[in-house]
Amino acid sequence: MNRFNVRKVAVLGAGVMGAQIAAHLVNVKVPVVLFDLPAKEGPKNGIVTKAIDALKKLKPAPLGIPEDAALIEQANYEEHLDKLKECDLIIEAIAERMDWKLDLYKRIAPAVAPHAIVASNTSGLSITKLAEALPEEIKPRFCGIHFFNPPRYMALVELIPTPTTKPEILDQLESFVTSAVGKSVVRAKDTPNFIANRVGIAGMLATIKEAEAFGLSYDVVDDLTGKKLGRASSGTFRTADVVGLDTMAHVIRTLQDNLGDDKATPDPFFPIYGTPPVLAKLIEQGALGQKSGAGFYKKVGKDILRLDPAKADYVPAGGKAEPIVERMLKKAPAERLKLLRESTNPQAQFLWAILRDGFHYAAVHLADIADCARDVDFAMRWGFGVQQGPFELWQQAGWKQVAEWVKADIDAGKALCKAPLPAWVFDGRDGVHTAEGSWSPKQGKYIPRPALAVYQRQHFPENVAGSGAVAPLAAGTEVFKNEEVRVWTLDGEVLIASITAKLHLISPTVAEGLQTALEKAEAGYKGLVIWSPDDVFSAGANLEALMPVFMKSGAKGIAPELKKFQDFMLRVRYAQVPVISAIRGIALGGGCELAVYSSKRVAAMESYMGLVEVGVGLVPGAGGLTYIARRAAEMAAAGNANADIFKFLTDGFTNAAMAKVGTSAIESRKLGYLLWSDVIVPNKDELLYVATQQAKAMFDSGYRAPAKSVIPVAGRSAIATIKGQLANMRDGGFISAHDFHISALIADVVCGGEVEAGSLVSEEYLMSLERKHFCALLENPKSQERIMGMLQTGKPVRN
Repeated sequence: MNRFNVRKVAVLGAGVMGAQIAAHLVNVKVPVVLFDLPAKEGPKNGIVTKAIDALKKLKPAPLGIPEDAALIEQANYEEHLDKLKECDLIIEAIAERMDWKLDLYKRIAPAVAPHAIVASNTSGLSITKLAEALPEEIKPRFCGIHFFNPPRYMALVELIPTPTTKPEILDQLESFVTSAVGKSVVRAKDTPNFIANRVGIAGMLATIKEAEAFGLSYDVVDDLTGKKLGRASSGTFRTADVVGLDTMAHVIRTLQDNLGDDKATPDPFFPIYGTPPVLAKLIEQGALGQKSGAGFYKKVGKDILRLDPAKADYVPAGGKAEPIVERMLKKAPAERLKLLRESTNPQAQFLWAILRDGFHYAAVHLADIADCARDVDFAMRWGFGVQQGPFELWQQAGWKQVAEWVKADIDAGKALCKAPLPAWVFDGRDGVHTAEGSWSPKQGKYIPRPALAVYQRQHFPENVAGSGAVAPLAAGTEVFKNEEVRVWTLDGEVLIASITAKLHLISPTVAEGLQTALEKAEAGYKGLVIWSPDDVFSAGANLEALMPVFMKSGAKGIAPELKKFQDFMLRVRYAQVPVISAIRGIALGGGCELAVYSSKRVAAMESYMGLVEVGVGLVPGAGGLTYIARRAAEMAAAGNANADIFKFLTDGFTNAAMAKVGTSAIESRKLGYLLWSDVIVPNKDELLYVATQQAKAMFDSGYRAPAKSVIPVAGRSAIATIKGQLANMRDGGFISAHDFHISALIADVVCGGEVEAGSLVSEEYLMSLERKHFCALLENPKSQERIMGMLQTGKPVRN
């Protein structure tokens, strides 16, 4: 396909959003120059320098690794406007002031390259009005681009055209933002706050109103409107604190300023856009949420307090949903909404009210704010973390019945406004999402998904409920299946193995399924891709599955099972066709071992890899430590045939002994679990496509498995050195005696045991050491405490 070639991006404005957008562009290896005003004192780039330094300290981290901050080129408007000529995309991200933005556009216009796209990152200002300040030749290449905060982690980017934006410009930008930046794009109309903030903020205001009406505290509301309702775990008020109460007030003001009765298109819901008194008071007091240390919540030591408006003070938090309401929320959509609506419980009535308000608002505004219902649902899913958008839930719960319930509440004066539901709601339909597309009231037809070439790289893009999309684990041609693995193919050339067990834990059944997949791949395919359609590659070995064996035969019974895992890992490493691990989300313990023994790894940007067995009182037992020893020897040989292996071993040992997990694919590469030859994919939905293409390319290039060889190890002298350092940590109180014991066993394996430095050993020998120490620890009471603690609570026990 033809790609819009973005060689460099300019980001104008080094504030919170601008700097973080620049950081994410660095994450995905797009060269970027960050501009701001010249500093009044000191170096002219002082403002940008300060912003880049702040990126290294922010949580959640905007950078994959802090060192990459150095890759952001620094500039100011006084000295460096000529740098804009090198940029194919210019993203303006200064403060939400129309006059400031217009002044900046006039300043930069002469330096903009004749082909460059110019986009404003704004959360709600009119893109059409902003375009008026641009020269005629730039207007066709100008649009809005709205990243959600934090840009690295939030999937949604809204693109907003003006009447003069060329369609092909929007197509080029959507393709770049999707594939190169890894985002999920929704095209929005140029209306106040666009789609996600329009619907999302209205929903938050409605929630505040209904919470007051039903007398519910903020902590109870957050528990009700978090994961239990299929929304972001932070609920409503905690989300407001995280976003910033001043930011929320600004978005509300945009609605107030543009949607009153005196405007060209008055909004029937305008009365709910009033700034809640509690919000205004908190802002007046400087309580802006998480960034100021207090908002609707306040942390005091380890305690979380919540605001009690009646007392005008903070009180202990911890209010929860009532059990009866929790049970209602676990029902199927149709029964769930019926129970909530008919219940006399205030919490249930509150939930029905906010859901009803959401359905009502989305239906009334759909024609004005979005091209079709799918865009609203996707915007809410990607921008506000809901599992289902309002139209999806409405349709699943029974379109006609829910419509009648909402109408009855409007007629009875229970709804937030008297505006009737649009006529199309009652035209006999059973929903707005069909296999044909999603409903557009403005066009009076169903609109299919965009047909841009970039979406051909997504075998299973996210879809809305009701679209009839085939689920990945029901797609393709099935070749083999057991209770925990499905083996299938999309094209008859590459086999795909999908682990279906909970958290994709590796049990004997999973290992057997993958072994069968490998045998079938070698018999008639170009390769094997290990991929699953969710945010878990594998959380590790299934200890519970081995518990019956342990209870019956102790560690002696586990040893043969562990050897089977180890043999399988070597089988993967020396397979006759390429084995590609397509990693998304967590790859921990045995999952990480499976990945590092594969021929190649293709990882989504948000991949978290590590050997974490010490958390359950064990050592990596399926080849992870053998991998560390081998990699150290390979790196030493690559640097100098006579190099000291120990120098290359220390990082790998430390990573395993401290259970370090890469907090991005970039950091996982730094830790050694991904190699420079591996591929990092910005967009998770392209992962399977890229992995299968890699398998075919490797096979067609004459792939052969690596030759078996012996490994030089660091030996007993290195073990002694490591133990000496560990002893200092133990004696200083930094690690426990059991931590020391486990770490010493890890050192024994990665250094090759009690042999001379430089001794040559086999992978099987190193794995036998792993197996020996793993099984010995299973019998250790301290390790047993850690294992049981993790199985019972999901949290590591420190002993």
